[in-house]
Amino acid sequence: MAISFRPFQRPQKSSRRSQSARSQPMWRSSPARSARVRTRAASERREASDASDTTVIPLRRSRLSIASPRSRLLIVWLLIMAGMLALLINLLRLQVFDADMLQARAKAQQTVALSAAVPRRSIIDREGNVLAIDKPVYTLYAHPILFQQQKETIAVALAPLLKKPLDQMQQILSQGESGLRLADDLPEETANSLRRLELDGLELVPQQERLYPQQELFANIVGYVNVDRQGQAGLEYSQEEQLARPLPETEISRSGDGSVMPDGISKDFAQHDDLQLQLTLDSRLQRATRYALKQQTDKYGAKRGVAIVMDVQDGSILALAAEPSFDANKYYKTDLETLRDWVVTDVYEPGSTFKPINIAIALESGSVKPKDTFFDEGAIQIGEWPIQNSDYESAGGRGSLSVSQILQYSSNVGMVHVMQQLNPGIFYGWLEKLKLGEVTGIDLPFEAPGQVKKYTQFTSVRVEPATTAFGQGFSLTPIKLIQLHATLANGGKLVTPHVVKGLVNAEGQLKWQPDHPKPQQVFTPKTTQAVLEMMEQVVQEGTGAPAQIAGYRIAGKTGTAQKASQYGGYSRARITSFIGILPVEAPRYAVLAVVDEPQGDDAYGSTVSAPVVKSVMDALIATERIPPTQPEAVGSNDELSDLPSDLREAIDFRNQINHADSQLADSSEPPLGEANSSPTIADPAAIADGSDESLDEGLDDPDAAVNP
Repeated sequence: MAISFRPFQRPQKSSRRSQSARSQPMWRSSPARSARVRTRAASERREASDASDTTVIPLRRSRLSIASPRSRLLIVWLLIMAGMLALLINLLRLQVFDADMLQARAKAQQTVALSAAVPRRSIIDREGNVLAIDKPVYTLYAHPILFQQQKETIAVALAPLLKKPLDQMQQILSQGESGLRLADDLPEETANSLRRLELDGLELVPQQERLYPQQELFANIVGYVNVDRQGQAGLEYSQEEQLARPLPETEISRSGDGSVMPDGISKDFAQHDDLQLQLTLDSRLQRATRYALKQQTDKYGAKRGVAIVMDVQDGSILALAAEPSFDANKYYKTDLETLRDWVVTDVYEPGSTFKPINIAIALESGSVKPKDTFFDEGAIQIGEWPIQNSDYESAGGRGSLSVSQILQYSSNVGMVHVMQQLNPGIFYGWLEKLKLGEVTGIDLPFEAPGQVKKYTQFTSVRVEPATTAFGQGFSLTPIKLIQLHATLANGGKLVTPHVVKGLVNAEGQLKWQPDHPKPQQVFTPKTTQAVLEMMEQVVQEGTGAPAQIAGYRIAGKTGTAQKASQYGGYSRARITSFIGILPVEAPRYAVLAVVDEPQGDDAYGSTVSAPVVKSVMDALIATERIPPTQPEAVGSNDELSDLPSDLREAIDFRNQINHADSQLADSSEPPLGEANSSPTIADPAAIADGSDESLDEGLDDPDAAVNP
């Protein structure tokens, strides 16, 4: 019997089992065989299933972890090149971009800059007398930790040198172990004495100190320096560039530990020039000027005063005194008001001392001639403003007066009539030509310009030209007033006032001098000569009589002006002044005295300020050896005994000149030493003690202006 069979097929549960089943053909058989076949097949299926559950993944080669030698070399080369590039970039930064900064840092570490302690240049007067100088001083420090002796022994040695009590010195030395400040401003002599003690633990620190030997005499001009040795006032401030020498500086090497190696210092490192700043001032004349000014300010209880002596030809100042003054060595103890040099910083209304300037304007403009006459009513009305002479209540109107008489009597009404001959616009133009609202250009600091009304107000308000005619309604500084009067004395030239002559060496040779503007011609010599002769009449026959000096022709003008009130209008306070010019035949010097707020009913320009000018001119005649026009002996030696020695010597010298001239001329004048009998001459000795009766002869000064 034939047996037929076919493959056994059963449902496939998975692709793997299907494949396994297809790989094993199956046939029909007996039940037992079939069971065996099924058992084997099941076992094979389990094995196949187990085998199929384990997946074998083949390994792949990694290029990173398993690199070829060539790749590794390439990586190393790239790293080296990147490092070199970074080094080159940093080198470029150091050598190019940061080179200057690094060089400076290296230089600072390797070298040190040293500056020599160069003293400030000295200031001297025209005769070489020292007005300001640097001197070496020392500060003494103690470091007890370095003492080799007992503190008590050190204290015993130091106390007499430092001029301190022994117990005080012991107390100071017990306050610490280092840096104890024992004394300041020790002179060179004391420092040398301390060095000779050869004591360990003492330190002398040198420095320069500014010394003003003349103390108060030139304080308002020279000024002072601060603790940093910088000028703060006067010439110390304005001439800083000339006084402060350029500091020489050198660089020397230092070692790695910072120690200085001075081998690079040149021998001439600390040397400096011997130049000094020389002034046009004269100490003898300055002392006489201040003495005369102080006598009058004290006598009349004045608030302050100033006196100036100027060479009218070139504007050089020979004396400039101010009261009250201060000690420049102790400026810090002085109030601010006294520190002000009000001769250049403060303005005031000049009053009648401006009348000669106005007359020169009127003559120069051609509006008035010297022989013209004007009627003085004593009091007039300008619009709603009354104007009158100061002596109107006692003298009334004086009637017809010449221009010279108007100046001689100091008539306010007469001056108004004179200046009314000018168009207000022309008048104002002349004030501008004289630079009334500008500074003079003096080499002292902080100069204030004059104050003048605006053109529209001056020309539209009738009272403005009228008050300006007698010196009120505008203001200027004392230095500006003497500059304007210098034009009347030098033939009409506006010169620049100055006190600095220049820098001179030890032999007196001029090495530098300041440049001054070229003098400006504002008046003709003909005009100024006419005004000067009118001013001479003021001294000979008018209110300026107290300024007369026997044998000399002097021109002058008094002034007594009301002071403007800070609340508007005018106060009862007054400011008196006198301007003098000598000699009239060959004008060379102008002397101005201004006294602010003198007290008393007799405080006028003729009684307060004119005597100051007279005394100053007495000394000026001697110091400048001005020969007299008519030689006469003035003043006895006994009368001069109370005056300062410089002033006595000056007047004695003048008398010697007068005596010699009188002998040459075979004059019949009184012999030297006899008192002058002229009652109109104010003697310097009498001025000093206030006993000169000629000052109180009932001169009701007509300069006091009554102003709206």
